[in-house]
Amino acid sequence: MRIVVCDSRHPRDGRFIEEIGYYDPSFTPPKLSLKKERVLYWLSVGAQPSPVVKRLIKTHNSLEKTKTEA
Repeated sequence: MRIVVCDSRHPRDGRFIEEIGYYDPSFTPPKLSLKKERVLYWLSVGAQPSPVVKRLIKTHNSLEKTKTEA
């Protein structure tokens, strides 16, 4: 599943502005990749993540903390 930034006026599967990551739940553990700088940029200019993407961002942040602590 691609994680993208899109305009709310476009259909869900329509045109998007930028791809900022992906999530693949078929692996154990699931693969998650986010472009952290771009996520922070879009959130800083007012982008509103969907509930699922918000949860993935929180998961990604906790995974990064675990990797840096180890």
